[in-house]
Amino acid sequence: MRAAAALLTFALALAGCAQLPKTPAPATAESRLSGRISVTIAGDVHNRGTGGAASFELFGGPQAGRLELTSPLGSLVARASWQPGQATLQTPNDERRFDNLDALTRELLGEPVPVAALFDWLQARPWPAAPHEKTANGFEQLGWRIEPRLPSLVATRLAAPVVTLRAKLEGPDEGTP
Repeated sequence: MRAAAALLTFALALAGCAQLPKTPAPATAESRLSGRISVTIAGDVHNRGTGGAASFELFGGPQAGRLELTSPLGSLVARASWQPGQATLQTPNDERRFDNLDALTRELLGEPVPVAALFDWLQARPWPAAPHEKTANGFEQLGWRIEPRLPSLVATRLAAPVVTLRAKLEGPDEGTP
C-alpha cells in the first residue's frame, strides 16, 4: 500500500512532464463536485507515512461517473471512470481496466477507498447504500469516520494503517448535487 501511495505521489510530481488530454464534462452527469483532495497513509515504526494532494473533479454518481485528478501545476494526471461491471484508470502512460471501482482503488492505493460514498460524504450526509452510526462530529460508515465541515470533509479509515482523506469543495457547485 505504501508503494502504491508513493507511486501516486511520484506521478503527481512528474505531472509537468506528461498529462492526459482534458475532456468536456459528461452531458449525462448527475452531479459535478470539484475542489482539492489529499490522501495521507500513516506510518509506523518501520515505515514512513506517505501521501499526496491534487485538485479533483467528480462527475456522475456512484453507479456511473468519472474522477479526474489534476496536479498543483494544472496537469491532468489521472482519470478514473466507472459504470456497472467495469472501471478504467487512465494515466499519461497507461490505461488499465478493473471489474469495479473498489478493485481500481485497491490497485492504486492498496486498499479500497469508497469513492461511490464520496458523492454523499462530500455533501455532509451518509451514503444511503450502507448503514451508518452518528458520532459527535459526523458519522461512521464503511469503516471510516466522516467529519463533514462544509465545504470541507475529513474521512479517516479506522483500520490500520490509518488513511486520512481530506477534501475541500470549491467553485459554483460547492456543496450542491
